[in-house]
Amino acid sequence: MAGWFRRLLHKPKPSSVESLKSSHSASSSPSSSSSSAKSSSSSSMSLATSSISLSPVSALDISASDSPRWDKTYDVCICHSEGDVELVEELVSYLEGQPESFRCFLQLRDAVAGSAMVTELCDAVQNSHCWVMLITPGFLQDPWCRYQMHQALAEAPMANGRTIPVLKDVDRKDYPRELWNIYYIYMALKEKTFRQIRDTVMRYLQDLCRSSTKRME
Repeated sequence: MAGWFRRLLHKPKPSSVESLKSSHSASSSPSSSSSSAKSSSSSSMSLATSSISLSPVSALDISASDSPRWDKTYDVCICHSEGDVELVEELVSYLEGQPESFRCFLQLRDAVAGSAMVTELCDAVQNSHCWVMLITPGFLQDPWCRYQMHQALAEAPMANGRTIPVLKDVDRKDYPRELWNIYYIYMALKEKTFRQIRDTVMRYLQDLCRSSTKRME
């Protein structure tokens, strides 16, 4: 675990909520709308692939000043092993570079120096809408990764689109039993997988905004 503190990334932390709100307000127009996309995920039980189209909610909607998106500090918390840092950095760069400017928590970059690892992780899990778990051989062998997974599951036992398992170089039979009730994404092509993760996070935020709107009506 000491390895988590030996590396410091130079990339700045995600923009604050207020700056993101203002940037979206300035760059988005009422006539803009997000293009529909499809997300495919494999089931550990049936190994079937399902495609779900994104609902026609624009990026402006999830980034509005009164959006429930801003109730949490991060849109995505990335759980991964130390050996997968480079791949995770690419994923974070992709998500943060999207028009929606997804706010990602990356422990090596965003944890406060001198703070307890467990405290930082629990805070990140509680203050994130979604959790991406990059399940690799290193993840399965690392007790710390298992701990991260259990923290996320404790926060949202029924998943509801918040937990996003991603399998890479792992046989389906080794898919963690704790996640058997959750569909996963199997990483074959990196670019396609990144899009699937983006679409899944986007869909959850859309549903969150839609539910909030219904409660207000």
